[in-house]
Amino acid sequence: MSTTLTLGLADEAATISLGQRLAALAQPGDVILLFGTLGTGKSTLARAFIRALTSDDEEVPSPTFTLVQAYETPAGDVWHFDLYRLDKPEDSYELGIEDAFVDGISLIEWPERLGRLIPRRRLELTLEPGESETTRRATLVSHLQWDDRLKELQP
Repeated sequence: MSTTLTLGLADEAATISLGQRLAALAQPGDVILLFGTLGTGKSTLARAFIRALTSDDEEVPSPTFTLVQAYETPAGDVWHFDLYRLDKPEDSYELGIEDAFVDGISLIEWPERLGRLIPRRRLELTLEPGESETTRRATLVSHLQWDDRLKELQP
């Protein structure tokens, strides 16, 4: 069973707010897949999520080159993956992804690179351009994990 929620994001501040609201609901074992083309706000949302669980001045570099950054938070360890440069799905094991799936909160940019390794229990969040240059549309699809929590994100 899956549940879908679509939200309009008026600007970058709305994307940041969504990241903060997701962080408030996140639990260890959550896997959040961030889909979208370049420039749709995946990194902005991930930074807001991480800063909501750490501090406003937390340095949150993009893991484009390191492929993963981990953060200790009161809610549990947050693993931020950027798999754009991943050659094959099995390479994700070298990043500790299976540990993140079990004990951590996983934020994964470019999750399609995982192929068949995408977990069944997950939240898919797709960011797409909206009506204007600054607006976005967020579509959240829960797969056995966020069904009950998506209701709390509705406007």
